[in-house]
Amino acid sequence: MIKFKEYFKQMCEENKVVFDEFQFIHDLYKGNRKANQVIFNEQGVVVRHIIEDWDRKLCGRMERGKNATYSQKLSEKFWAEVKTRFPMIDFVGATIS
Repeated sequence: MIKFKEYFKQMCEENKVVFDEFQFIHDLYKGNRKANQVIFNEQGVVVRHIIEDWDRKLCGRMERGKNATYSQKLSEKFWAEVKTRFPMIDFVGATIS
C-alpha cells in the first residue's frame, strides 16, 4: 500500500470515534451550512488538528533539502485522500453570513 494511504488508514483507525462523530456533523453541514456552522467549526478544529498532526508525521522529515518538492506533493496526496472522506474540511473555521 502507498505510504500516504497507510497513514490515512492508520489515522482513521486510531481516531475512529472522533472521525465518526465528525462524519455525522459533516453530513449535516453539507445539507444546511448556516444551521450547522457552529458545531461544524467546533468539531472540525479537533479533526483538523489530528489530520495536520498526521500530515506532519508523514512529511516532516522530508521538508528539508532536496526532498522538499516530493514532501509537498505527498502532503497534497494525503489531503486529497482526506477530502474524499470529508469534502467540506476546508470550510472549518469559515463563517457564513
